[in-house]
Order: sequence, then structure tokens, then C-alpha cells
Amino acid sequence: MTSIGSDDRGWLRAMPAEAGRDALLGRAGHWVLAARRLTDLVQGRPPGVTGSQWTSASRASFDFVVHAADTGRPVVAVQIGPVPSPGSAEQRVERLTDAVSAAAGLPVLRIGSPTLSAIEHGRRLVEYVIDARAYAAGGATAAGTEPAPVGFRDILGRLPDGRTGPVNDLGALTRAAAVEAYVAGQVADPIVRGLHVRWVDGPAQGWSWVQVRPDACLIEQVSVTEHRFSCGIDAARLAEDLAAVAVGERLRENTVADLLPRAEWTAQIAALSQRRHELVGGFGFDHLCAD
Repeated sequence: MTSIGSDDRGWLRAMPAEAGRDALLGRAGHWVLAARRLTDLVQGRPPGVTGSQWTSASRASFDFVVHAADTGRPVVAVQIGPVPSPGSAEQRVERLTDAVSAAAGLPVLRIGSPTLSAIEHGRRLVEYVIDARAYAAGGATAAGTEPAPVGFRDILGRLPDGRTGPVNDLGALTRAAAVEAYVAGQVADPIVRGLHVRWVDGPAQGWSWVQVRPDACLIEQVSVTEHRFSCGIDAARLAEDLAAVAVGERLRENTVADLLPRAEWTAQIAALSQRRHELVGGFGFDHLCAD
């Protein structure tokens, strides 16, 4: 996986070689550091950024930063957590941080979820993205010389429940847990369902849900926003898989109080289908619009 960004501008700060000793992990030619401030990654105020903007953004930090081990340059800064409310101070800070990062050529990956956290899920997510990008880069190198390999998400192997299926499905454990919950009488249906979309000039979003009662669903939504970056797999599909992970967390912790009536959820899916002109590739889940 190669760095994406405008390193030739000189605005991105290379990680000192000794910093690798403090790395959270090393993987596929990359070092991953936790809790890095924007000022740790950008040297000087980039062009087009005012002093006030720089002062405000310099206080921002990221949960993880992936660095190229050979050059020390940041490959991507990762943030995981709830999506700020529209018009909130948190949203203004996030937009300002993204603007300064763009001016410096710093790629940013944002995972928006009320349930997933950097502490519990960040390391696995970062490892997954590094592996997906490395796999995609290998496929691109072989393009034209042999048939394109199966996508990273669709590699088949042995699943935790013993079945054969896609081993890089992050929601596999949730799908197995839902079956166990069904057998134990905790949910009304063992199937974990999902859908995903990608908005034009907007984030990718994924939903996953399980029917806890015949008339009510436990639903999780995750957004994936790639700024000057690619996860190595379709971001919308990644968002759906991460939503399945979040459903699994809710099932594991037995926090299933906030349920949505099934008919209301079906109506929301139908309303989403009416906005297909705003989506990249349209809407491919019309079969879910009928209750």
C-alpha cells in the first residue's frame, strides 16, 4: 500500500524512525500510531488556511494514524465515533479539521457510529483496511497478466461457525451470534440483514438489523467517509459490514431496548429508495421495500 497525499508539497511531517518503537502495531510495511494530533502530522500552516483556522484545527486529534514504514509519511488518519449533530460545534470542528487536512494533503478516514469505538474496534478496523489495500494493490499489479482475483471481501474460507463463507466479512461473528440468540429465544429471526448506499459527493452508509420481535428490529447505521483515500474495498459495503459488527455488540451486551417498529423501518427503506438519483449506482435494495 502506498501513501496517498501531496508529500511533495512538504506539509506532511514524516514520523521519526525511533517513533516506530512506540507504534501500536506494524503491518504490511506500515506503522500504526494511536492518538496523534493534527500538529504531529502537518508541519507549518498550509496555504489557504487562516491563522484562526489553523489555531482551531491544531487542537484536533485522530484516533489512529497509519504511516509508511519506509518514509515515515502519514498514509491516512483515522477517526471512529458518533457522527456530530448538524450545526453543532463538533461538526464545525470536524469540517475545519478536514479542510486543513485537505490543504496539507493528509488523507482522512472517518467511521461514524454511535456504537463502534476506537478502543474496542479501532485496531481491527485499521488492520483490515491495511490488508484490503495491500490485497487490492497486488491485484492491480497483476492486472492484464492473469484473471483478476476475487475481491478481498469475497475470499472464501472457514467461518467461526464451521461453514464456508467470506472470511473477510467483518460481520461474520455477528451472524453466528444471531443464530445462537435465535436458538436461545432472544431474537425472532436468526438472519442479519443489511443494505448500503453511497451518496453523490457524500459518505457511504450501511445499515444492518436483526428482527428481535416479529414487529420490531434492532438497527445499526455506520457511515464511512474517505477523504483522498481508498479503503481497498467498496466503502459502502464496508459500512454495512461495520453496522453488522455494531449489531453484534448490541446483542452481546443485551442492549436491545431501542427497537424500531418493523413497518416504520420498511417505510424508511422505501423513502431511501426514492432518493436513488442522489446515490452512486442507484439503489439496489428494492426487494426490502415491502414489509
